[in-house]
Amino acid sequence: MIRPQSLIAKKRDGGALSSAELSAFMAALVSGEATAAQGAAFAMAVLLRGMAAEERAALTLAMRDSGRVMRWSLPGPVVDKHSTGGVGDNVSLMLAPALAACGAYVPMISGRGLGHTGGTLDKLSAIPGYDAAPAPEAFRAAVASAGCAIVGQTADLAPADRVLYAIRDETGTVESIDLITASILSKKLAAGLDALVMDVKAGSGAFMDGADAEALAVSLVETGNGAGCRTSALITDMNEPLASAAGNALEVENAAAFLTGERRDARLWEVTIALGAEALALSGLTADAAEGRSRLEAAFASGAAAERFGRMVAALGGPADFLERRGAHLAAAPFVRDVAAPEAGFVAAVDGRALGLAVIGLGGGRMKASDRIDTRVGFDRLAGIGSQVGPGAPLARVHAADEAAAEAGARALAASFRIGEAPPPRKLILKRIGPEAGR
Repeated sequence: MIRPQSLIAKKRDGGALSSAELSAFMAALVSGEATAAQGAAFAMAVLLRGMAAEERAALTLAMRDSGRVMRWSLPGPVVDKHSTGGVGDNVSLMLAPALAACGAYVPMISGRGLGHTGGTLDKLSAIPGYDAAPAPEAFRAAVASAGCAIVGQTADLAPADRVLYAIRDETGTVESIDLITASILSKKLAAGLDALVMDVKAGSGAFMDGADAEALAVSLVETGNGAGCRTSALITDMNEPLASAAGNALEVENAAAFLTGERRDARLWEVTIALGAEALALSGLTADAAEGRSRLEAAFASGAAAERFGRMVAALGGPADFLERRGAHLAAAPFVRDVAAPEAGFVAAVDGRALGLAVIGLGGGRMKASDRIDTRVGFDRLAGIGSQVGPGAPLARVHAADEAAAEAGARALAASFRIGEAPPPRKLILKRIGPEAGR
């Protein structure tokens, strides 16, 4: 037996933990033998002291092996995508069904909101009846029938990560590259993937920027490939919301409009297509990313991606006519009004973190794990950087539960925008880290 206190002290003092020690501690967290307080101390020690590559890989595999590892027998490759988190990032809702329409199978294990960023499961919870925690048999059936299923961690998939994930959100340890890597990859590797593409966000709406984002991308690619899953990463700009909406039901509505072709935010389209093209090439479904782009564009244009999304929603308990009648199915906030720009000009910058916190302030996110989320609230029609604002051209619309919340949300949103001269266009895809980085 390994005493949790001894292991924590060893890491606190800068020691490297062995595979056996990490496996024992993860098992203790799952069984309850190690307390939440000890999990928090461990997370803080890792944040402050860091882990070497071998130790990080051992932690990832210990978390993966704390539960069941799925095995698939499907006629196509098992593929997934994961984002490190941003504001207005609803890419998964479009990309999973698009990849399925191109011949991949996508068992996407997603999480809830973390810090100031939104969570895919919180967004899907806005769809009435959608079961984000299905029984394993139902999960497998949805993947087989629809080609994709976006769900949370089942009780037996990487349970150690489920414990640590909640602890990180409450203890100021979200930013640890080692813990982020192990958290993401333990879930993904437990899902039995053949290929994985990572979207590592950098900028004001992300958890990190610059060199830190690249370090995380390299860590994920190295660890993923080292564990036998073909992995690559794109570092993408998150200095403003990716979609023109931020908030759970509002982002689902935005995704539905994207899938049906009613409207598609330009930045959202580019990131979705770039990630999908990378995933198709990694999995061997296309010869290269250029062919992948063409396949994905055709899947959206033909309605095949929308059809797969509809099948997924229905297979997991949601309305069979969700895309056709989403206005009737998504709950709407009772107070909706424009947020005026403080002055005329152009959007010069957006503080993405402040905007994400504004959504939380409306009730659309959590300050602690036990908080309930109001899926109705948030912002839409967000003006992007470079947009002209002023009289007749608001910054956004606020959706709130009451008038006081709408006023406070409008003030918080306005404070997150800087108005000035139109800045030059910024690069959206900042860098690619290919699977060769993991060799």
